[in-house]
Amino acid sequence: MEAIVLAGGFARRMWPLTKDRPKHLLPVAGRPMLDYVMDKLESASGLNRIFISTNAKFESYFRRYITTRTTEKILSLFIEDARSEHEKLGSVGALAFLIEENNLDDELLVIGGDNIFDFEMNDFLNYFERKQANTIALYDLKSKEKASLYGVVTVDEEGRIIDFKEKPSKPDSTLVSTACYAFTRTGVQNILRYVEEGNDRDKMGHFIEWLYKHDDVFGFIFEGVWFDIGSFEVYGAANKYFNRLADH
Repeated sequence: MEAIVLAGGFARRMWPLTKDRPKHLLPVAGRPMLDYVMDKLESASGLNRIFISTNAKFESYFRRYITTRTTEKILSLFIEDARSEHEKLGSVGALAFLIEENNLDDELLVIGGDNIFDFEMNDFLNYFERKQANTIALYDLKSKEKASLYGVVTVDEEGRIIDFKEKPSKPDSTLVSTACYAFTRTGVQNILRYVEEGNDRDKMGHFIEWLYKHDDVFGFIFEGVWFDIGSFEVYGAANKYFNRLADH
């Protein structure tokens, strides 16, 4: 299995802080945000190679970053030729481009580089192996108002996703999709098919909304901590939480 860390965004919602530096390398309790994701991947057995997918504008930052990582995995940087928001391929577009350029046909773990959680990656991957189906990590926000900002999910008694709506104004559930996905070989081919059919390349949520209608997708529901760092508010909360942990 191989992993792709999505770190290609320009984080306009966090300008001016992220105007000339990548959000994914901002410090959280004194460590680059991306470290928290990379540590989880490092602990994952059966994972051979990690790609960090970013854009040309921030390439030099990530080249410096990977020299700081000591890893037993093969670590590669993949650069999307984009220096501004309007040049981007979008999350799904960049993912499809990476898959094609590297001829990937193995099972694939895809994770957002700004997605900090405290479940064990091996627990997620073991669930994926048991189900033998595409799997996404789900979190219960326990608030429909907050859920409306995410992909809202309904699962059946086996954990299979039976409904997925990207940012609905009136959510049916408080269970939301997080940026952690495991795809079967068929699922990987479906990423390419989705893009080839001319669907929305920008949001992973729109792809999952399409995918569950074409292939089995299961939800791995986790509890504990989750920070989807896309705003100053959540960035501040993550810093507060991890600084407090460090103090203890």
